[in-house]
Amino acid sequence: MDYIAFCKNYFAVTGLPVNLVNNDEILYSSLSDLLHIQAVNPTKIWPQDHNPEFRCLSSDIVYGSVQIENTGDYVMLGPIFSVPITEELIHRYMNEQATPLKYKESIMETLASIPTLTHAQFCQHLVFLHQCLNQKEISALELLEQKAPQMHLQKEKHIKSITENMENECLHNTYPFELELFQHIQNGNVTALQNFLTSSTIVLKEGTLAQTPLRHAKNLFIITTAKIGMLGAIPGGVDVEKTYQLIDLYIQECEKLQTVERVQALQYSMMLDFCQRAGETKIPKGISKEIYECINYIRSHTNTPLSVDDVAWNIRKSNSYVMKKFKEELGFTVGAFITRCKLEEAKSLLTYSNKTLAEISSYLCFSSQPHFQSLFKKQYHMTPLEYRKHTRLAPPTSSPQ
Repeated sequence: MDYIAFCKNYFAVTGLPVNLVNNDEILYSSLSDLLHIQAVNPTKIWPQDHNPEFRCLSSDIVYGSVQIENTGDYVMLGPIFSVPITEELIHRYMNEQATPLKYKESIMETLASIPTLTHAQFCQHLVFLHQCLNQKEISALELLEQKAPQMHLQKEKHIKSITENMENECLHNTYPFELELFQHIQNGNVTALQNFLTSSTIVLKEGTLAQTPLRHAKNLFIITTAKIGMLGAIPGGVDVEKTYQLIDLYIQECEKLQTVERVQALQYSMMLDFCQRAGETKIPKGISKEIYECINYIRSHTNTPLSVDDVAWNIRKSNSYVMKKFKEELGFTVGAFITRCKLEEAKSLLTYSNKTLAEISSYLCFSSQPHFQSLFKKQYHMTPLEYRKHTRLAPPTSSPQ
C-alpha cells in the first residue's frame, strides 16, 4: 500500500491532521504541507506502549497513533481539539511545535478548520485506522481505558456500577451524593473522584426518564452533564463559555450512541474530563489569582519578546504593582521568571528537536546566541550542547551548531 497516498486521502476526507513517521523521519505531514513549515516529529512526544495509542497531552489537545505492523511506519493523528480554537490554544500549540510567530495567522486559520472532536469520537478514528492498516479490531473503550495524563478510566464493571448506583432505590440520598460529587469536581482531584465513584455506598434513584433503556440513559446523561458543568466545573474555575461548549459537544456525542454501555462509558469520561479541567485552573496556595494569571501568561508566551510591561498589561495593573507582588509571593523577579521559563523551553527543544542553537535562541527571543548559551550554562552548569548530548533520546539527524 502507498501509505503516503493513504494519509493524504484520509486528510482530504476527514480534515484531521495526519503524519506518516518512520523512526525519526517524517515521511508526510498534512499540516506541514498546508503551512509550508518544517514538521516536528510527534513520536518524540511519548514512547508508544499500545497499538493504537491514544494520548491526551492536555485537556483540550489530543494525539493518537497507529503502528503499521511489520513495518517501521506510524500513522499519527493530531493535534485534535476538543473545544473550539482560542488564542490560548494557538499559543500552546505553537510552543509545543516550536513554531516562529510569523506563522501565527496561517496556523490559526488552519487549526480553526480542524473538526472539533470529543475524546470518544477521536478514538473511533483510531479504531478505524487500525482496522484499515492492520486488519485488526479494537473497541474505542479500550483506547479510552489507556492510561493517559488526563484520562484514567476504570474497567467497564466500574462504569456500570456507577450508573446502577444512580438509578437504584433511595431517592432521599440523591442530594448528598450529588453535593459530594460536585465538590470533588470543583476540587479538580481526578483520583479522589474515581475513588468516590467506584466505592460509594450511597444508593440512588433517578426515576424513569424515558420509555426505553437507551433513551433513559441518554436523558440521564444530559441531566448529569448539565449539572456537572454548572455546579461542578464552573464553580471549580473552568471558563464559563468553554463549559457551555463542552456540555453541548458531550450531549451531541451522546445522541449518536446506540447502546446503553457506550452512553455509560461516555458519562464516566465526561465526569473525569470536567474534573481534570477544574484541577488545571487551581491556584497554588500562597499565590494570588493575579500572580497566577501572570505565571500562566509567561509560560504560554515563551516564544515572544516578553517584558514586565506585557505581563502587567495582561492583568491591567502597573509595572510596579506586578513587580512588588511577584517578589512578595514568589521570592524572585518577573524578569528572572521569564528567563527561567524560556530556558526550560530551551531544554525541551534541545532534547526533542533538531533545531540548532541559533534557531532555538531566535525562537525564544534571546538577544543573541552567546547570551542564550551564557544564561543556560549559568542556570544548569552545562552548555546547551552538553545538555543535548546527555538527554537526546535518539541521535540527531543533523549536527547542531
